[in-house]
Amino acid sequence: MDPADTPAATIRVEIAYSPVAGQVQRMTLDLPEGATVAQALERCGWALPESLRVGVWGRSREPSERLRDRDRVEVYRPLTVDPKEARRLRYRSHRTAKKPA
Repeated sequence: MDPADTPAATIRVEIAYSPVAGQVQRMTLDLPEGATVAQALERCGWALPESLRVGVWGRSREPSERLRDRDRVEVYRPLTVDPKEARRLRYRSHRTAKKPA
């Protein structure tokens, strides 16, 4: 059998991006083995700002990082509120809602 006739090894990865709270875009891609995060983002075709951070399975990764089969590439948008401050605000609103009138 000629090596050119054998199919190239591929991996399947998922790309996930939430442009706004409550909305998630997902896409599954078949990529050649050894593909990088940057190549996966390029292949998905979404117009993403270059300033966004990316990760694989919740861990921050560089765009040059190689992917493995069944990886999930996540695109992180910048935080609009500090998580600690958001927690404080939720606590205050729940506390005032429970006070008797």
